[in-house]
Amino acid sequence: MRAAVLAGGKSKRFGANKLLYRIGGKPLIMYVIERLLQAERVEGVFLVTSEENAGKFRHLGFEVITDELSAGPIGGVYTALAAGDVFIAAGDMPTIEPGLVDFIIERFAESGRMACVPLWPNGYIEPLHAAYSRRFRRVLARRIKNGSYELNRAVRDADSCYIPIENLPERWKESFFNVNRKEDLRAFLRV
Repeated sequence: MRAAVLAGGKSKRFGANKLLYRIGGKPLIMYVIERLLQAERVEGVFLVTSEENAGKFRHLGFEVITDELSAGPIGGVYTALAAGDVFIAAGDMPTIEPGLVDFIIERFAESGRMACVPLWPNGYIEPLHAAYSRRFRRVLARRIKNGSYELNRAVRDADSCYIPIENLPERWKESFFNVNRKEDLRAFLRV
């Protein structure tokens, strides 16, 4: 399965394009890409971004697909699914664990469901750290056509499987850390 890294955000809280912010000599997004490529079940990585950001990411050497919907994460996932079944990762999650990625992809393959998504004990899901079937694209198309852009709701209304996060090894739970502000970089560097 290929992995799609969503890179379409505006980084308002960060104050600059956080995915291209250099840490340890490389852009933040490269930490995500490199970890995804370490997963045994990931066959390759491509980026999904806005038209305005596409040129900024091409120099990284990976396929860049433009999200022409510009409808937030739901548009990025919809665009990525044109390539087939995909593992979706947010570009601001630099501590993503390759073992967890493989585990999610395995559960997805075993389940035969449209999506396989991590689930927190409080009911919150992690739709930007999940595996999706190309079939899910039809669900998203209907929702987008009706003006409903909530990815979480689409996952919940579809035939999805859930992975309880509380049952995961502690080191895998680090995967869900994301960088929103420059202060978050200090936490990332301590991991």
